[in-house]
Amino acid sequence: MSSIKVNDKCPIFTLKDQDGKLFKVEEAIGKDNLVIYFYPKDETAGCTKQACSFRDAYEDFIAVGAQVIGISSDDEKSHNKFAKKHRLPFTLLADSDKKVRKAFGVPTNLLGLIPGRVTYVIDKKGIVQGVFNSQLKFDQHVAEALDILSKLK
Repeated sequence: MSSIKVNDKCPIFTLKDQDGKLFKVEEAIGKDNLVIYFYPKDETAGCTKQACSFRDAYEDFIAVGAQVIGISSDDEKSHNKFAKKHRLPFTLLADSDKKVRKAFGVPTNLLGLIPGRVTYVIDKKGIVQGVFNSQLKFDQHVAEALDILSKLK
């Protein structure tokens, strides 16, 4: 399956969040802009840095009417510990079978060993307005997403 690009529709999915509740993306579309970021693993250095940069800019996302959602293949328990430890105010979704990662076409990096780190900005109509793919520029995902969101007004 090819990667989701700007102007594509957001894939429809349902996953469990860090509290074990079902999150249905179709219920979020129409209410808020969405910033969906895929990351490799809870509690790794880069992923923690990225999650904390989203946490630190959380009020900025709320101010532009965006909901932040992090997705990795870790389970709900892992996400719950990760969110509590780092005081993450946003939703973390467990994509244990990697179906949503595949639906978005998120690539793997480094010989296919490490799941990719890609951020998608999706408007209220469910249309992808921005894609930022960088395994190593952890902090830049926030700046890129906020820049795209600022142009949606």
